[in-house]
Amino acid sequence: MAEFTSAVYQNEFLPDGGTDVNAIVTIRCTGAGAAGRTGSGDAGEIVVVDTSGSMGVANMNAAKQAAMIALDNILDGTYFAVVAGNHKAYLAYPMVQTGAGMVRMDARTRAEARRAISFFRAEGGTAMGTWLNLCKALFGSIANLAQKHVILLTDGENHNETQAQLDAAIANCAGDFQVDARGVGVDWKVAEIRKIAQAMLGTVDIIGDPSRLSAVFAELMRNSMARGVANADLRVWIPQGAQVLFIRQVSPTVEDLTHRGTPVNQLTMSYPTGSWGDEERDYHIAVRLAAKTVGQEQLAARVQLAVGPDLLTQGLVKAKWSADMNLTAQINPEVAHYTGQAELAQVIQEGLAAKAVGDEATATTKLGRAVQLATESGNAEATSKLRKVVDITDARTGTVRLKKAVDKVDEMALDTASTKTTRIRG
Repeated sequence: MAEFTSAVYQNEFLPDGGTDVNAIVTIRCTGAGAAGRTGSGDAGEIVVVDTSGSMGVANMNAAKQAAMIALDNILDGTYFAVVAGNHKAYLAYPMVQTGAGMVRMDARTRAEARRAISFFRAEGGTAMGTWLNLCKALFGSIANLAQKHVILLTDGENHNETQAQLDAAIANCAGDFQVDARGVGVDWKVAEIRKIAQAMLGTVDIIGDPSRLSAVFAELMRNSMARGVANADLRVWIPQGAQVLFIRQVSPTVEDLTHRGTPVNQLTMSYPTGSWGDEERDYHIAVRLAAKTVGQEQLAARVQLAVGPDLLTQGLVKAKWSADMNLTAQINPEVAHYTGQAELAQVIQEGLAAKAVGDEATATTKLGRAVQLATESGNAEATSKLRKVVDITDARTGTVRLKKAVDKVDEMALDTASTKTTRIRG
């Protein structure tokens, strides 16, 4: 049985008339178990492989091998399907025309699916919206699926449908299943794939070397199979007259959840967090209260983690108004750290976007600020990736120069890693 615990990090003291309360709420899950084994419903997995012409022989062969390795890591009894995607979406396995579009994993179905994957050929264009819509239809063909997860691989841009068509597909599928998306090579758009992954509560990353595909797919599938909590929601209660400024996941990645809230009651909103394994996540909660005077206290927010109707843990965010400036002027270290990490993600993406259009001044300023933030927070991964894009003169002040020649794969690696954060606590 999964157990959840929570902890709140904040400076609860506000000055006379102060209104804004910030807190980091850490939620930890232990004993999650395996996907589809919790009794709340079955798990479903879909592997989507880009089979467009741009994949070519080398990428296609690596992708086929990776897809087979992914199947090897799906637990027996899990529902699964394999989709081949180019300018259309094709159900490669199971080979059915009507009825259930997924089958349970066992030795026979695994072997049949591997054989179906072996026939993949690179041809045609790219229309990822059709891939997503087919996945939704396949999941919908199986009753009582509590956990739905997709691994999606692509190597190119979405040329064969409009942006509006892709956006409509994302909107159609958001909230129905999770997507971990990976791009192989350097001819795909990070922003395009990030939009899919973020909307589907998943991750995005680049695989510059196709020989790494199998290892990446194996890890993604093992992680998914270890998420025994199918769906959990972050519920945030605030008092009458208060306002939620934002709700962000800030670790292990920065994800803005603010616009995803749905009302539970007049004072409580619910925010999706997807499936959980044995892990720890941090959330930044910012609430604006009605101003009060010195000596008054108020509960600013009640932050709960819910699975279905069950509330499994909660943290309380408090506010106390004080005249002691030594108390009110302090910035909580966790809040300061993750505020910097959120800004780090933003300035990396803005800096790379400016660089792409030739605005070197803005790119230098933004990426310099990124170096400064990464250094201050000890984000070694971000610092390492930034060094491949800029020459650092003074990391402390963020003084940098853009490198004259940068490998595209290094820029894309920095872009995809921009939302990954480093923790302040061990």
